[in-house]
Order: sequence, then C-alpha cells, then structure tokens
Amino acid sequence: MWYAGIDWADAHHDALVIDESGRQVGSLRVNHSPEGLKQLDAFFEQITGPAGREQLACIVETSRGLLIASLLETGWQVYPVHPKTVDRRRAASGAKTDAIDAYLLAKHGRAELADLRRLHPDSAIIAELKALTRDQDSLIQSQTRLVNQVTACLKAYYPVALQLFTKLQQRSTLIFLQTYPTPQAAICASVQEIEETLQKGGHTNPTTVAPKIFAILHQPHLAADEITTRTKSRLMLVQVKQLLPLVEEIAAYDKAITDLFLTHADSPIFSSLPRAGKRLAPRLLAEIGDERTRYEDAGSLQALAGTSPVIFQSGTYAKAHRRYACSKPLRNALHQFAWQSTQQEPWARDYYQRKRTEGKSHTEAVRALSNVWVRIIFAMWSKHECYETATFQAAQLAHARAA
Repeated sequence: MWYAGIDWADAHHDALVIDESGRQVGSLRVNHSPEGLKQLDAFFEQITGPAGREQLACIVETSRGLLIASLLETGWQVYPVHPKTVDRRRAASGAKTDAIDAYLLAKHGRAELADLRRLHPDSAIIAELKALTRDQDSLIQSQTRLVNQVTACLKAYYPVALQLFTKLQQRSTLIFLQTYPTPQAAICASVQEIEETLQKGGHTNPTTVAPKIFAILHQPHLAADEITTRTKSRLMLVQVKQLLPLVEEIAAYDKAITDLFLTHADSPIFSSLPRAGKRLAPRLLAEIGDERTRYEDAGSLQALAGTSPVIFQSGTYAKAHRRYACSKPLRNALHQFAWQSTQQEPWARDYYQRKRTEGKSHTEAVRALSNVWVRIIFAMWSKHECYETATFQAAQLAHARAA
C-alpha cells in the first residue's frame, strides 16, 4: 500500500508518496493544467503499476474541485481530510513548505487510514442539485445584503416607503421605487397611476392595494432635506437596479431546482417532510445524497450535520458543546427545517418547548430537535419510506415502553 499526500493550490500541486514503512518513494510538483494532471496520473501509475490503482490512497485537504474530479475519473482512491490536519502534525519549529505539507498528509494517511472515509462521488443529479442549491444560497445572501442597503438608504430620506410593502425584495416593490424614487414623486401620483405601476410590477392585487398606498402617502410622515433626498434617491436607484435582476434569477433558480428535484427517485421521501417545502426538501436531498453506503448509521449523519454534541473532558471537568467541524449547508438546512416543523408537528413543538423549559436557548433547542429529525430522516431514507406522523408516534411509544 502507498500513501500520497497532495498539497493543492490554485497554480500548482505538490505530491509526495510514502510506502507502508514510511519510506519516501517519490515526490513531484505539477501545474494546475491538463498536462500537469496527466503528469500526476503518470507519476502515480509509475509507482503502483497499471493494475495497482486500488493500492494507493490520495490524502487531500479538499473534497471538490478540478483536481479531485481528475483523480476520481482516473480511478485513484481519494480521502479528504480537514484543512487543519496538517497544522496539528507540524513540527515544533513551525517549518512550512508545500512539500512538507504533502509529506505530513501522506504520514497522516498511513497512520489513520482506517478512520478516514473514502470519497465516493455523488450521482449526476445530486451533484447538479447540490451545485444549484448552494449557488442559489450565495445569491440569496447577496440579495439580503442589497435589501439591507436599500432599507438603510430609504430610512435616510424616504421612510414612508417601508410602510407601503411587506417585502422589499419583490418585483412590484422595486418597480414602484424606480417609478417614484422620492416621496415627492409618489405623493404627486394618482391612485390610477399607482395601480398601473403595481400592475407593471406584477402585483397580485393592485386594485385593492393602490388606494391604501395613496392614503399612507398623504398622511404626515418624516421628510429629508433637498440635498439628502437628491443624493440618496440616486443611490437607491443604483441599488434597485442591481437587486431587480438578482430577484429574477433567484426565482429562475427555484424553477430549475424544483424541476431537477422532482426527477429524482428520492424526491417523494423528502417532500413528505412537514413544511420542508420547495426550498428545504431539495437542499436536504442534495446534502444527504443518494448513496446508501455512505453513512454507517444515523450517528454518522448526525456528526456530518453537526447536530450531535461532542464531549470535552479533562480531569474532573466535562462538558458537551456543539460540533464545529461539519457540513455547514446541511446543518443550515436541517436547522431551518427543524424550526419549520414545530409549526405543523405537535411532537416537534412539544420537544422544542421542553428544551426551552430546561433552560436551552432557541438555537440550542432547534439544534436538539434537528438531531432527532436526522434519525427520522435517516430511517426514512434507508427504508425508502415517506414520513407519516402516526408511524413516528407508534415508534416513539414503543421506545418509551422499552426505556
């Protein structure tokens, strides 16, 4: 067996191979290019031989990217490890080079291979669904930042606009602000003009809402001076111009994600979860995947999701705290789903309230509830069964009697 530590970078990669005895077999630096990756493949094959690809383990501090895709496509075993792994093995002198990091990764693989999990690529649908949902989350974060900026801008010169609509990030609101960028312009508009503007923005009920907006605009409200109004309205228009296409693209992502999600055989399982909806169900499927051999048991999935606590014990001191190393997208999706489930499932609401009564914070209570949900989802996922409240309650009663 050989162990290859690969220190990856944007421009080049350092690889170092050791054998079972810890002896260095060879090292190589290749460019991050098609020629460089072919050179890396040839270097490994020269060591193992054409039929020995299963006898070499590649230890890398990442689980995605073009380097990982190339290694998997050419048949090499890949074992991703946490980025802090090398730092824990570094010598007391603090010496650091890419070659040293590659050597430390190879040593870690040789010593801890039994505890490392081999990377198995996702199916094509899961890989695409995961990329779409994560990219949409990034777009939503950008949208949130812009909405906060528009809100702050309106508070400075046009606070009445914040009373007219429930959401800034809807198209009808943004079209209204573009049409009437100052309170003076809005006040001069008639009910019919406001209604036409709302229709242009795709508002669902412009006839009813337009008179209400007209009435609010003609009530006394705070107004900024002329200079502030002129400068801030210009800034607001720039921000709205950025926000409009972003809102439209996020909606387009919703459709693409839903269409892809419904083509997967496991979509009914995740759609059956209470209040998972069109946003959370695809994210849970994308992050958990469809490879049934990936997790040994529900505890493995709980650890990956960061819902199960870890113990810190030293001498007579012992305390449980939240797990820091986990899949952040999966953790976020589970936390949102667990909180949503309390709005529909009585047992989930009771569990959450019990944790709050015990003195847990909202976040701690939701994390504890999501830890319970992981066991339920794992059982559903493993057995290919949809969620039913009655089934869970029966299992809960049976467990309570056994306990």
